[in-house]
Amino acid sequence: MSALFPALAAGGEGSDRPALRFGDRALTYGELAEAAGSLAGRIAGAGRVAVWATPSLETAVGVVAALLAGVPAVPLNPKTGERELAHIVGDSAPSLVLAGPGDELPPVLSALARLDIPVSAGSGQPEVPLPAEPDPGAPALIVYTSGTTGPPKGAVLPRRAVAATLDALEAAWAWTGDDVLVHALPLFHVHGLILGVLGPLRRGGAVRHLGRFSPEGVARELGAGGTMLFGVPTMYHRLAEAVEGDPESAKALAGARLLVSGSAALPVHDHERIFAATGRRVVERYGMTETLMNTSVRVDGEPRAGSVGLPLPGVELRLVEDDGSEITAYDGETVGEIQVRGPNLFTEYLNRPDATAAAFDGDWFRTGDMAVRDADGYVRIVGRRATDLIKSGGYKIGAGEIENALLEHPGVREAAVTGEPDEDLGERVVAWVVPADPARPPSADELAGHVAAQLAPHKRPRTVRFLEALPRNDMGKIMKRALTDGRAGV
Repeated sequence: MSALFPALAAGGEGSDRPALRFGDRALTYGELAEAAGSLAGRIAGAGRVAVWATPSLETAVGVVAALLAGVPAVPLNPKTGERELAHIVGDSAPSLVLAGPGDELPPVLSALARLDIPVSAGSGQPEVPLPAEPDPGAPALIVYTSGTTGPPKGAVLPRRAVAATLDALEAAWAWTGDDVLVHALPLFHVHGLILGVLGPLRRGGAVRHLGRFSPEGVARELGAGGTMLFGVPTMYHRLAEAVEGDPESAKALAGARLLVSGSAALPVHDHERIFAATGRRVVERYGMTETLMNTSVRVDGEPRAGSVGLPLPGVELRLVEDDGSEITAYDGETVGEIQVRGPNLFTEYLNRPDATAAAFDGDWFRTGDMAVRDADGYVRIVGRRATDLIKSGGYKIGAGEIENALLEHPGVREAAVTGEPDEDLGERVVAWVVPADPARPPSADELAGHVAAQLAPHKRPRTVRFLEALPRNDMGKIMKRALTDGRAGV
């Protein structure tokens, strides 16, 4: 039925195997093939389709149907504001929007034809025969970036990139059709949609989506046969707190075959808390919208807190200096920008040839992420060039290692680090701290001394600002621009 989803062959062996479950609603592979195949027949030749990407069966069926039909899908985040949503729709120009029957769509989508997504079995055969499998370079999805430096850009992800990433993770994680993935991530982004839904379906395994994350929900599903968990650092932070005082939660996490964290760095402190309570290490991987997955700690490799592991099969990775020269030292100290190339890359930014050209150094994609490589090739990311690389007193300082050091202080619950202009140093290190006890926060001198003792004196924060909470986006990433722009409610 599709080279992307061999397990969806209509009437094939295993059609009664569980495929998708969202809450108490579920589809087998046979039911998914029928529902998605019927919808695919109706949208074949539609150009592009938008998908109102709620955490639901409808979203999963709609995206699978688009892929079966060879029609590029544009996932829409239901929480996106009207102006940004209007930009995305105007830029991608979908011919219609797919949505759940009960979904209320915003006025900005009113000009689009709407097609409700069927999820029940018995929906009949496709009205139109499905087209032949598209070329591997044909667009599969158009996923919009977060737009931190301007309007969101649509990254055109080809079918080969989806297949290459998921197959590389099969090798790295020993991912099979026997795995049952538990997650509660949103479905408008690479992590939740491509890895969390399309990944299990490509392997012939099962997805159990919680709808809304809770440590109790994770423990319930892992304790009832779940083998893998995908999450982001904010989720694992809450799990780290839960397992310390709840033996049943700790037992459930300990029984998982694989715990994976992504989308941002997982603080070392939370790594260690989960390991201490469960005996299991969380695996980190590194990817982004434009590249899908680049590196991962392998399931049979050395677990190392704070590292995103080795390049995946088929992915080439290098570090470069500011002038573009390649860094050959694997010393764990020399910081450079990550550049990657391979079949996992996007094709272009939709309607933005200028931005596409600027994103590449030859055929190497400039990620904007800064990292070091250890002697064995393991990659450790120190932050984004734009927000996490601080040039202070002649040193290149990565914000991530200072954040990890701050989180080891008992008086710190959450922390973020940025740089700001300094007449003497060029930039000074600024720490944004959520104290463990708001009534008795640690002093700035205490935190500076703690960092200096753990790392080096030049890495200590020169300024400490206390907050009630750190600003985060829907994926749990800290929005550092909100901190430096003064929108964090200091």
